[in-house]
Amino acid sequence: MSSRPPLQCIAVDDEPLALGLVTSFIQKTPFLALAGRFGSAVEALKYLHEHPGTVDLAFLDIQMQELNGLELARVLGPAGPRVVFTTAFSQYALDGYRVDALDYLVKPFNYEEFLRAANKARAYAELTATHATAPAPAEEEEYLFLKAEYQLVRVALSDVLYVEGLKDYVKVHLKSTPRALLSLMSLKAMEEKLPARRFMRIHRSFIVALDKIEAVRRLTVQIGAVTIPVGDQYKEAFLQFLSRWT
Repeated sequence: MSSRPPLQCIAVDDEPLALGLVTSFIQKTPFLALAGRFGSAVEALKYLHEHPGTVDLAFLDIQMQELNGLELARVLGPAGPRVVFTTAFSQYALDGYRVDALDYLVKPFNYEEFLRAANKARAYAELTATHATAPAPAEEEEYLFLKAEYQLVRVALSDVLYVEGLKDYVKVHLKSTPRALLSLMSLKAMEEKLPARRFMRIHRSFIVALDKIEAVRRLTVQIGAVTIPVGDQYKEAFLQFLSRWT
């Protein structure tokens, strides 16, 4: 069993019955501790400003008066507690993803569903704590962590074929599975995460793993069955890379 202290949680809901249910679920979960319960997002925001850095996880209803749960999550930003939304309306799921929510519970939900979300929060906390306290490696990291589907996913660099930019998202195409990972970040931010000696941006919409290129034809690269063009902006750097091997 983990020796880590319980995650400090708040519950925020303007419906007393729903607030009571989430509160009771928190109190019966051994690795969670109730730091506060609030009938409005404004009350919760005041508490969080008065107690900075003390809350790890917030269970937020979305539809509330004055300030709703999505607005509260945006105000708190990345420095605030991680968020699990609780709502009767499933159409807010994409909005929850955009504010980096860990999970999304649609009312009415039972304790089993609540516990799955809580376990995601615990896994996230343990993963980030381990990553933050790990000693600096002597060699280049062989993996990275991506936020995908409300969780942090560890991705081996050797598994990445190419990365495709889609506005605010990236699709990471992998060798091990036909299903790409979708993560909310820019292609530029992804480029900064990847080691330059192993990956190269060759188009405004694509980064490729250099060791996965199977052929180069007329300024296109072949990776498996996929043909990716080399953009004019990136042509010179790519040709310099090729000149080392020709």
